[in-house]
Amino acid sequence: MSKRDPILPGATLGVFGGGQLGRMFASAAARMGYRVLVLAPDCDPPAGHVAHEHVRADYLDESAVRDFARRCDAVTLEFENVPVRTLDVAAEDTRVRPGREVLAIAQDRILEREFLSKHGFPTSPFVIVRAPEDCETAVERLGMPFVLKTARLGYDGKGQRRVEAPGDVYWAWAELSERPSLAEAWVDFACELSVVVARAPSGAIQTFGPILNEHRDHILDLSVVPADVPRVVERRAHQLAREIAEHLGLEGLMCVEMFLGEDGDLLVNELAPRPHNSGHLTIEGCNCSQFEQQVRAICDLPLGSMATLRPTAMANLLGDLWSAREPDWLALLRDPEVSLHLYGKTDSRPGRKMGHVTATGATVDEARRAVIAARRSLITRDVDHEPSRPEDSEEMDVSLLAAFAQWGGD
Repeated sequence: MSKRDPILPGATLGVFGGGQLGRMFASAAARMGYRVLVLAPDCDPPAGHVAHEHVRADYLDESAVRDFARRCDAVTLEFENVPVRTLDVAAEDTRVRPGREVLAIAQDRILEREFLSKHGFPTSPFVIVRAPEDCETAVERLGMPFVLKTARLGYDGKGQRRVEAPGDVYWAWAELSERPSLAEAWVDFACELSVVVARAPSGAIQTFGPILNEHRDHILDLSVVPADVPRVVERRAHQLAREIAEHLGLEGLMCVEMFLGEDGDLLVNELAPRPHNSGHLTIEGCNCSQFEQQVRAICDLPLGSMATLRPTAMANLLGDLWSAREPDWLALLRDPEVSLHLYGKTDSRPGRKMGHVTATGATVDEARRAVIAARRSLITRDVDHEPSRPEDSEEMDVSLLAAFAQWGGD
């Protein structure tokens, strides 16, 4: 088989990474008739539960990576902290999609911001910090406050410090071990949006979104689609995602995170060359989920339709829900419009993504209310089993989750 030929069902696909994104990719690929192998160093990764085989090996074990690649017709990613060298080794024997250039840019905030700036994509003002004098430059150019982020290995708010006063920048950089970092101007934005974009080696491209995202403690809490934004913003979001994918030469799937400013302008915040947490609602909300689209894109098949079927909302289930007792799954599953996705993780640490719940509705508000109510129903009431009041709002949901975490906290 030529490396330019489509990869048809019956072939073997490989995934670097064993988390929930690999798990859902493996399920989509298996449904389409592909075999899936997962390479991950963990002893019992979520993706290994549904893949045909889990190869337990370190990403820097070149012998294991070569053997893995030779058994696969193509290899893809489920998280972006795989070493670039791993992709180089695998590419000697199979197709790796997305490739090393995309990964190298996406896993380094400095390279990512330089790429976006070079090609004229809108971002917040920034300063690269590699030395003490760069801290002074950041204060002068960005003003107060701003955010200092490590260039590598930061996620869900980790590896970041908010700088409130000029003298705090040195403390913040020391807290980040004086590693190469990116100082970003503080952005007062109306909302955060994300667009999932798929691009096949043939050049075919499809986008989904924009998805409206809400965070809590720097972790994605709730996503809804369609986003309540002006049509001109929606078109611009799709345009930005397509152009970024084309400039990168993306082969596979990527999420483009954006801020919508109070002035109506979009700023590109981050790129993730893999399925994205916000895109989980495509499983119930589209004919073709982000995971099936990832399969189609890396195999150079015709891309599927990602048109929204119905308004859809998704809420994350974090480990805090398990703090006091097992969540009340029966209560959640009584609603036929609600779908439960658990990731097979046994260690339910606070803040850890253990699963998600999705709901559809006639309107976005209906779907949003349904998914909030479904998540709230998981919290088993204490002795009196006081019933929830119909007028309970999302704020009640948040307070209950916080109390639940406190009752069983570490």
